[in-house]
Amino acid sequence: MAVSDTAEQVRPDEIKAIPVRHPGRWVAAGIVVVLGAALAKSIATNGNFQWGVIRQYFLTSQVLHAVLVTIELTVLAMAIGIVLGVLLAVMRLSPNPLVASASWLYIWFFRGTPVLVQILFWYNISALYPRFSVGIPFGPQFAHFSANTLIKTFVAGVLALGLNEGAYMAEIVRAGIISVEEGQTDAAQSLGMTRLMTMRRIVLPQAMRVIIPPTGNETISMLKTTSLVSAIALAPPELLGAVENVYDRTYQVIPLLLVASIWYLILTTVLTIGQYYLERYFGRGATRDLPETPLQRLRRNLFAFRHATVEASEAAAERR
Repeated sequence: MAVSDTAEQVRPDEIKAIPVRHPGRWVAAGIVVVLGAALAKSIATNGNFQWGVIRQYFLTSQVLHAVLVTIELTVLAMAIGIVLGVLLAVMRLSPNPLVASASWLYIWFFRGTPVLVQILFWYNISALYPRFSVGIPFGPQFAHFSANTLIKTFVAGVLALGLNEGAYMAEIVRAGIISVEEGQTDAAQSLGMTRLMTMRRIVLPQAMRVIIPPTGNETISMLKTTSLVSAIALAPPELLGAVENVYDRTYQVIPLLLVASIWYLILTTVLTIGQYYLERYFGRGATRDLPETPLQRLRRNLFAFRHATVEASEAAAERR
């Protein structure tokens, strides 16, 4: 009994895990902090930025109205692009060669020409077609419209951006559709579902996980591409056109361009957050654990940093 009691009393020391040191990470973090602080100091103390002028024009009615026009252009163009992209993607995957070829030709043309050229083309469409008619092809026409009256600058910008976006969205949607296993389509057809019903109820909902991320990128890109509409003197102007009108009068080019840049950054940040939560929503069921939200990631990093700091201080105390 005495021997067993002694054996029970004498236990090996607990193994204390010491985390691996990563001095390179701390050096890199220090360099980033120093460079960031130097850049922030340079921006804050450089009088050429004219921050007072930026504050003066940032919330003016002219700029705020231009922001709304930019958002309106983005929403309308993306709506046209998404609807057209889905239609073109389905046509591209059609077993009918004429339908598939027509879709391919559209995508080839609109992806192969610059969007600025397309904006200028629609702005000058009346030079090619002074009047538009509605009726039966090769038959009687029921209504006639003047191109200058029907296609004003805003409509020209929306059409150019939307029709161009449709070509890119078609490839995005097509990639999402072909990412769904063919067995899903076969099973739907074996249940008597039509091709359209299969696409709407089976394929597209599963393809959204692939479609959403690039669509979000296209929306952010479209928001910035609306600045090209300033080339046709849109009235009322979008964001870049509005600040151009101001600095043409005041010659304060840099601060007005910074006003536009800050607004673009704000809008793209909002879209980025929306895209993240959309991806998170449609990603349910694809993985066991949903990706962390930015707040959860920040909380985890702060906890890890605090834990590493405490362990480093304890290790230093033990060495003393």
